[in-house]
Amino acid sequence: MVPLRKPFFFLFLSLLCCMGCQKPVQQERSAAPNVVIFLSDDQGWGDLSHSGNTNLSTPNIDQLAQNGLNFYRFYVAPVCSPTRAELLTGRYHLRGGVSGTSAGAERLDLDETTFAELFQQAGYATGAFGKWHNGTQHPYHPNARGFDYFYGFCSGHWGDYFSPPLEENGKMVQGEGYVVDDFTTKAIEFIENNRESPFLVYLPYNTPHSPMQVPDQWWEKVETRELEMVLPEDRNEDLPFTKAALAMCENIDWNVGRVMDKLKELDLEEHTIVIYLSDNGPNSFRWNGDMKGRKGATDEGGVRSPFFIQWPGRIPQGKTITEIAGAIDLLPTLVDLAGLEPSFPKPLDGKSLLPLMVEDNPSWEERMIFSHWNGNTSVRTQQYRLDKEDQLYDMVNDPGQTTDIAGEYPEIAQQLVQAKTSWDQEMAAELDGKDRPFTLGYPGASITQMPARDGIAHGNVQRSNRFPNDSFFTNWTSTTDKITWDVEVLEAGEFEVQLYYTCSEQNLGSRIQLAVGGNQVQARVLEAHDPPIRGMKNDRVERMESYVKDFKPMNLGRIKLNKGRSEMVLKALEIPGDQVMDVRLLLFKRMN
Repeated sequence: MVPLRKPFFFLFLSLLCCMGCQKPVQQERSAAPNVVIFLSDDQGWGDLSHSGNTNLSTPNIDQLAQNGLNFYRFYVAPVCSPTRAELLTGRYHLRGGVSGTSAGAERLDLDETTFAELFQQAGYATGAFGKWHNGTQHPYHPNARGFDYFYGFCSGHWGDYFSPPLEENGKMVQGEGYVVDDFTTKAIEFIENNRESPFLVYLPYNTPHSPMQVPDQWWEKVETRELEMVLPEDRNEDLPFTKAALAMCENIDWNVGRVMDKLKELDLEEHTIVIYLSDNGPNSFRWNGDMKGRKGATDEGGVRSPFFIQWPGRIPQGKTITEIAGAIDLLPTLVDLAGLEPSFPKPLDGKSLLPLMVEDNPSWEERMIFSHWNGNTSVRTQQYRLDKEDQLYDMVNDPGQTTDIAGEYPEIAQQLVQAKTSWDQEMAAELDGKDRPFTLGYPGASITQMPARDGIAHGNVQRSNRFPNDSFFTNWTSTTDKITWDVEVLEAGEFEVQLYYTCSEQNLGSRIQLAVGGNQVQARVLEAHDPPIRGMKNDRVERMESYVKDFKPMNLGRIKLNKGRSEMVLKALEIPGDQVMDVRLLLFKRMN
């Protein structure tokens, strides 16, 4: 167990707060604070009324800044899973093997340490509710990365936000209602159940990521709203998309309010650190403080996030901090705030923000924060940003990155070019040679999912969408077709296998075979299950992601798996109809 620091640390904070805060610190409860972290998905820095956006109202999130601290220049990665990896580990995402958002590239290396593991070791009850996006199969799964409780989905996005299939601590379950509302309800239950001891709640929401779905009560409030802050016509803002995103952000705000109300009801607000941030820039061109770039870009608008932190009586209220900070700083900051004394097996890229939070004149060294995605890197200092094309911008006087000043300040530009080159080389060396099959049969896992997202189609088989995350396989028409997964069985055993499928009446009778490392199981498709594609009913705008179906589990039987790496192959031996089936998922249940 990681010990708690001696009480003098909290006494020091108490003295600071008594001098600078209105309310004295109370010491009735254990010094170990609770932690609640809200992480939104594809919400830009400008998608809050606190940022000055009059197109929407987010009073509950704004209140966190008013009652706590606002880090005005806070930076995350340009896309989802890299930011999550940096939050969890305090290290740049490429160090942890996270180089993409699907097909296994989103997985966080197993030798990385997460903040959840540190808090779990310190005796905290830990729960995650929402979109994980750092690995599906154990031991990449959240239940194996420090979270006692997980309710949500591990993929990068989901095809339907209303009562979708989810998982709960190793069980496949059906969600109840709109996903963000559902995740919040489960988190509140977790807080209630663990009110007597320290808890850590991680709420990585999956909105306003597309598909753009939101309940009527939120959509109707925004649908006819006259938007005051829109982009010039030449920026081609998609106003219906903007309105859907705003509605989703207002729903998030309502759910943040639900959690805060519960903390107050349980008299836990003063004992709880609450943090709010987003995982990247906005997922469309909309008002974002006139910054350049959106999600996926390494420019300011693609990587700047709100970051609010509240701990009543312990950290100052209403303070704005202008020093640059980033996702890599979350872990060391939480460790300091909670008084943990862990040993880190690997050096951190982030640093504790505690001095900036509690000291009037902190000693704070100039630093660089790097942003990377899809082969592009930029570097941010307190005053400058060097972009992916080595153009230099004065971010204090030119926050929109309109004028390249590299020619005027060649020494600064060259210094940052060298720093960026060195960083790129270091990260490339971290990733070099990593070959990670999908893990199967982890001894601590009751089930292992092998979704279509992680498979490879051969022959006529096609994905339902070019974005893998919520896709399924279709057009399986020949005995020469196959679907494969690169797997490594971690511990030998016997497993019951279920295949989640759809098949029409006229295509019944196909005989299929699943083979893994010389062992195989065969079954015949005997029961029709042919539901329609769904998801479009709740879309507010046209989507890019795959539509979905209600897939049904079919028992293939039992298969013995030997330890080691092999190609897992699903193919058809007989096809009496036009095609075999559509496939979403293979589910393995360990029997011994």
